[in-house]
Amino acid sequence: MEEKSVVLETRQLSVWYGAFRALRDVDLKVKRNSVTALIGPSGCGKSTLLRCFNRMNDLIPHSRVEGQVFFDGVDSYAPGVDATAVRSQIGMVFQKPNPFPKSIFENVAFGLRINGFQGNIQEAAERSLRRAALWDEVKDRLNKSAMTLSGGQQQRLCIARALAVEPEVLLMDEPASALDPIATLAIEQLIRELAEEVTIVIVTHNMQQAARVSDETAFLMADTDRAGYLVEHGPTSGIFTNPKDERTEAYITGRFS
Repeated sequence: MEEKSVVLETRQLSVWYGAFRALRDVDLKVKRNSVTALIGPSGCGKSTLLRCFNRMNDLIPHSRVEGQVFFDGVDSYAPGVDATAVRSQIGMVFQKPNPFPKSIFENVAFGLRINGFQGNIQEAAERSLRRAALWDEVKDRLNKSAMTLSGGQQQRLCIARALAVEPEVLLMDEPASALDPIATLAIEQLIRELAEEVTIVIVTHNMQQAARVSDETAFLMADTDRAGYLVEHGPTSGIFTNPKDERTEAYITGRFS
């Protein structure tokens, strides 16, 4: 089986919020067209690490990044790199569905318009809704408000919105934690389907979910100063059945949280 190439990589990555160090010296490689789960106790820097990949931390006052974050071999934080261009290639889906107060169609079309899309917006929107497994449920009410959708449908709409600009990578910060079990299952199935064409990095507190949806898992912890660091990273099957570090095993088996 051919080894997948690396699309994202961090080298000695540290993140500061003012005087507080949120991440310490993280080295991580994310493989293309795979699902990588970030797991670990609350406050260990999982979401901070996720936001580093598309420079969302730039938007947080007094934040500072040290080290390097490579996307397709280019340091995203190098001088002259356009953060907006990075974000157009690395989409983000948040914990709580956040559709715009617009129609279902306009939610998907919005990103296309602001990125100067020159093609057929109708076709592109339909393609994105199909990829997000939502088209059949909304095709007859595209002009209705996105707020009329259920929570699970809203989250899939947000995924469709992110997919519309054809990103290489999709970051997901606990995308199913606010959803019921049926909607959660739909999101998990969608993640597995999308991984055939998009690289996905997902933060989750749900161990069963990480085991179900991811190809690789990275386990983080926080040190005594509350700075997050990477304990172990590898194929999910190995992390969950034969972890190399006893701290990983203790977390996965629920001996500490």
